[in-house]
Amino acid sequence: MQSQSVVVNTNLTGALIPQPVGLRAYSTAIRRFGLLERGREQQLARRWQERRDKSATDELITSHLRLAAKVARGYKGYGLPMADLIAEANLGLVIAAGRFEPGRDARFSSYALWWIKATIHEYILRSWSLVKIGTTAAQKKLFFRLRSEMRKLGGDVATLTPEMAQAVADKLEVTVRDVVEMDCRLSGDLSLNTRVGDEDRTTEWESMLVDESADVEAIVAEHDETVRRSRALHAALDVLTERERRVFEARRLAEHPMTLDQLGCELSISGERVRQIETRAFAKVRRATIAATRSGAEATEE
Repeated sequence: MQSQSVVVNTNLTGALIPQPVGLRAYSTAIRRFGLLERGREQQLARRWQERRDKSATDELITSHLRLAAKVARGYKGYGLPMADLIAEANLGLVIAAGRFEPGRDARFSSYALWWIKATIHEYILRSWSLVKIGTTAAQKKLFFRLRSEMRKLGGDVATLTPEMAQAVADKLEVTVRDVVEMDCRLSGDLSLNTRVGDEDRTTEWESMLVDESADVEAIVAEHDETVRRSRALHAALDVLTERERRVFEARRLAEHPMTLDQLGCELSISGERVRQIETRAFAKVRRATIAATRSGAEATEE
């Protein structure tokens, strides 16, 4: 088998890279290698695991070059050179051959398929601009599955409708905004005023891109409320005695609150007495905080 092997190394770096002008010749060449029986796969895998026999992995890889090429052709729609896609698929084969464990109830083709797709996905993500595809898990999921889900829903319809966007979002567990933005990125630059949908029911892209973040007024109002409450709390602490303040801060404001017994030892009182002081201090602070908050709100209105 080694005498008719294509030049393929199993050092994880030298996967066969076909030249762009020779893809047809490459396809013809890899048809020479027949598929292996399960027993032969196990035998070759053991030779590699036990003796690091590179000729064993060469045979294992070359027998599945057709599988790698077939998977690579499924990604031609991403606009990348087919020779590079095949090279990445072959790299996945090399990695799979080096890690395939004999004795498990699985064919090498099933195991290698995962590595082939993984290396192709990584290559595509590296090749496409991060500005186009983003880096979140939702964006990566949409990048590889949006078009196939759209075909399932609309057949040959290439335009994303509002109903389709909602269906895809539900299926992939992402937001409608994520779906619309990824469709725009995959389709190229589009105007926000581009109309989508059926003739009788159209809408602009802009109307589908809802900003879910709080508006400026809400942010400012929340900030002002936080400041008022903080000032009210600090003012309320002044109504406490020294011991009440120590208990209140240790029990209510500390990142890691002390136990009743710990405070009791510190203050030379019982844990039950600490609990009583805490309850009284909390009631004082609550009343003082409410009063200070109301006073601040009235002053703001004036």
